[in-house]
Amino acid sequence: MTTATAPTTSATRALRRLYLVRFGFAVVWAVLLFLTASTIGPLSAALLVLYPVFDVAAAVVDARSSRTSTRALTVNIAISSLAAIALIVVVTSGVTAVLGVWGAWAIVAGLVQLVVALGWWGLGGQWAMIASGSISVLAGASFLVMASGPAASLTALAGYALLGGIFFLVSGLRISTS
Repeated sequence: MTTATAPTTSATRALRRLYLVRFGFAVVWAVLLFLTASTIGPLSAALLVLYPVFDVAAAVVDARSSRTSTRALTVNIAISSLAAIALIVVVTSGVTAVLGVWGAWAIVAGLVQLVVALGWWGLGGQWAMIASGSISVLAGASFLVMASGPAASLTALAGYALLGGIFFLVSGLRISTS
């Protein structure tokens, strides 16, 4: 699914910066969502839509900096765009609807992340992205289960984002730029 080639040193540095920015965004986003997660108000609704929009932007930056034709990143851009649109539609329907959309998105995005990480294996630090993609698939399934039960809570999404951010930090610190 990916046609990645060996990236240049500048592309590798750009990928490192991107991973570190994604870590910072995830931490701030998770804290803000955790503080507003008791109900879906204007701020939490905006945060819920912002996360997949940021994922789209990050995938665009990744594709441009790597200068490779990566179909997996194109798929990620498409599914994250669809997730943002779906969240705009369902955010007023309540936590269970949000968890359902988020769960489906996390599963597909996790699978795409696995494919991208396997394509960049030679850069180092990609084991963290592989773990993150795998956990995203499992977390997505758990969000779908949560959406159908009484334990529906947005705080689970904050934990998911924070853990994903930590994986980006690890990968960003471990990636080889030489």
